[in-house]
Amino acid sequence: MIIQIYEIQDPKEAEELIRMGVDHIGSVVLEKESWKQENIKTVVNICKEAGKKSSLIFLFQDMEVIKKAIEYYQPDIIHFCEDITAETEKHIERQIVVKELFPELILMRSIPVPQKGSVWKLGIEDIKEFEPYTDLFLIDTYIDNEPVKGYIGITGKTCDWDLAKEIVKSLIKPVILGGGLNPSNVYKAIKTVNPHGVDSCTGTNETDKEGRPIRFKKDLNKVKNFIEICRRYEREKSKG
Repeated sequence: MIIQIYEIQDPKEAEELIRMGVDHIGSVVLEKESWKQENIKTVVNICKEAGKKSSLIFLFQDMEVIKKAIEYYQPDIIHFCEDITAETEKHIERQIVVKELFPELILMRSIPVPQKGSVWKLGIEDIKEFEPYTDLFLIDTYIDNEPVKGYIGITGKTCDWDLAKEIVKSLIKPVILGGGLNPSNVYKAIKTVNPHGVDSCTGTNETDKEGRPIRFKKDLNKVKNFIEICRRYEREKSKG
């Protein structure tokens, strides 16, 4: 099972997470005006040296800048996490362009799945349209007022796991489950959804005095517990 942890911008933090057993290290390039970040480049290199995979999200859609950034960082995975509840064709076209230019890249696409009891604005067939141009999917929680406008993620909320399970069963390509996962719920999430891997961001972050996750700052004990629980599930499953 893949264990993927976001948002890692600090090389020392990346080294520690890899030592703990994280498989995919995710980083975020926040702005096109400052797309060249040496710390993120170092994180990517650390992953390569350790035989782990680096994943990058670009929070902008300027394709010329994205091309330059890919050439500079040379990551393993490009993660597209735009809100695809509208303009589906445009998002597919962007993936086609990136794949043609960088065929060695793994393309990961976020699937926006609502919380339990909310209406899903997409359907399985909509997601399948992306499958020919996607190597790896990530299910993340969709809310109407995203923390980063136009992008899915970092809500700290869990999605509808029953719907996520149906998506996993319906797709040929592997699916990672994200969306509010933390050490207290990841075991049940894996057991319910049976994904190819799990992803955590806010659920393994340090928190402030009000209990709110601090972006780009990991609680290493939470990450350690998260990994241990995932590996325990694997061991139990292998024993039947």
